[in-house]
Amino acid sequence: MEVSLHSDYSFRVLMYLALHDETLTQIKSISDAYGISEYHLIKVVQNLVKIGYVESFRGRNGGIKLAVHPSTINLGQVFRQTEPSLRLLTCFDIQENTCTICGICDLQGVFDAALRGFLRELDAVSLEDVISNKKSLRKALKIPG
Repeated sequence: MEVSLHSDYSFRVLMYLALHDETLTQIKSISDAYGISEYHLIKVVQNLVKIGYVESFRGRNGGIKLAVHPSTINLGQVFRQTEPSLRLLTCFDIQENTCTICGICDLQGVFDAALRGFLRELDAVSLEDVISNKKSLRKALKIPG
């Protein structure tokens, strides 16, 4: 299983903003810190604003910041909202299914259980949990403070 770039970048943006506390941040700063295309981050940030994790402020002194406290941002929920598909096998999608043994084999059940376990692990972690080493993270990302 591979996490999409959209989800990966969403987690990185949220972590970066959480390390900035309440300070407004420019997308360019995040792009530079991670070496990620600013264009891709704009799309990611737009989605994070739409789903309510990030606030955006326009104007000369504008920028972005977290809309909620990092302790209330659940990684499982973020993953579900940013990952384009949780379909691990074609038999997970009734409309796209072309498998002739669907419903007979046990493979779907095994992968379903694996996905539920993966999501259960993410559900147990908040954004605040993954930034506990703030000093080192800020240093690595060149964030003052």
